[in-house]
Amino acid sequence: MTTAAPVLTERWQSREREAARLLKTAARHSYDPDRDLDWDAPPVPGLLYAPVRQCTLYGTALWDGLTPAQQVELSKHEVASIACTGVWFEMILMQMLIRHAYDRDLATGHVRWTLTEIADECRHSAMFGRMVATFGCPSYTPSPFVRQLGRLCKTVSDSALTFGGTLYVEELLDGLQRESVRDESVQPLARAVSKVHVVEEARHIRFAREELARTAERLTGLKLQRARLQLALVAYFATTSLVHPQVYAAVGLDVAEAVAAARTNPHWRDAKRSAAAKAMELLQETGLIGGPTRRLWVRAGLLD
Repeated sequence: MTTAAPVLTERWQSREREAARLLKTAARHSYDPDRDLDWDAPPVPGLLYAPVRQCTLYGTALWDGLTPAQQVELSKHEVASIACTGVWFEMILMQMLIRHAYDRDLATGHVRWTLTEIADECRHSAMFGRMVATFGCPSYTPSPFVRQLGRLCKTVSDSALTFGGTLYVEELLDGLQRESVRDESVQPLARAVSKVHVVEEARHIRFAREELARTAERLTGLKLQRARLQLALVAYFATTSLVHPQVYAAVGLDVAEAVAAARTNPHWRDAKRSAAAKAMELLQETGLIGGPTRRLWVRAGLLD
């Protein structure tokens, strides 16, 4: 009893210091996408909507058989699909963060920051939805089975699932979008949306990293095995749901053939691995990838 209180006090103080830093950053660097982005600017003819190596069929015979206009159209639908998957996960995340804050002290900076992040995610979801509508693309939601898993995920979430899942998915999207921001051959609106998300997600990722590190220290035995399984499932279904099969139908491709080509395309696999590399490193360092559930990471194309 004499040593527990100082440890808890230091943990609380560390959380409060981190929350104060994140709140200051949010006050300085936040966007209003409805006002700060040029939604009425026409697309630039000939420009892709993502870096070419992120196009799932790039480097394959199917890609080479498309006209330049079809390649642009496919890249647009793929970016729209990834954005829709991002909204799906952000809706889950917002509910998990509410569960995280529900029983905590509302007067703390930690809870104020958690609520601030939820507000950020609300704006991001609305921004992605507006981008998809502006592109003229359909809402590419994950399969009914995956959506049901999402409902279960947010209902049973604990700290390991909340922050481990957040870290993986947000790092994956962040990695893909950072490349778009730097690539001047990408459509201006796609780059602008990516920039807003990258800037604001940087503080969300930092928060998730800090909380996950604190949580992982206390995971042993069955709790560790449960966390490994939950995170492996999140990573597998989030990664494999990024690009909806119907994006290929939008440019007249055979869906089954295109899905098979994308699944085995080394360029697309490397793009995903590169985007998720930072999250994978931390998850492995903290022991949250391991045991039998490692196979799910392999099947998702994230590990050999």
